[in-house]
Amino acid sequence: MTRDELEHIIRASADITQQYEFIIVGSQSILGALPAAPEEFRASREADIYPLQRPELAEEIDGAIGEGSQFHDTYGYYAQGVGPETAVLPYDWMTRVHRVQGHGTDGKLGYCLDLADLLLSKAVAGRDKDREFCIAMFVHSLVTLEQVLELIPRMRALELNEQQRLRRTIMRWASSATPK
Repeated sequence: MTRDELEHIIRASADITQQYEFIIVGSQSILGALPAAPEEFRASREADIYPLQRPELAEEIDGAIGEGSQFHDTYGYYAQGVGPETAVLPYDWMTRVHRVQGHGTDGKLGYCLDLADLLLSKAVAGRDKDREFCIAMFVHSLVTLEQVLELIPRMRALELNEQQRLRRTIMRWASSATPK
């Protein structure tokens, strides 16, 4: 996915829901901080999105421009309507978001996760593709281990033992990454 395609999804989501602000989580939120992110980070053809003020309207997004929709067939990318519970994040993540707004969004506003928050949310999800994505973030020096570890205590949704396990996992991934 490209930044232009993400902006199109924000614009289309606003048209569908009549909302102004959207949260983008998942891998394509990287396009907020890095509009020209390296190709390996843009492999996904979907953007996980929900309206900030009315997250329940994400279902409308999913139905209109989701996987298998005419939008998807026409453009080759799509939105997945998700909810706030999709990404486990530090409590203060909203203070670090990257704004995506302009002509391509028709003035509507998308908030993309900061890179350290994105890594944490992917690490909590823990799928193979998330592990690869996180290691690649370390390889490309997009985040530092210190940055990420500093945020773990702010993840109130995780019990202390889960935070400790997450810390060990991230440290292992960082040590396996050779920066470019």
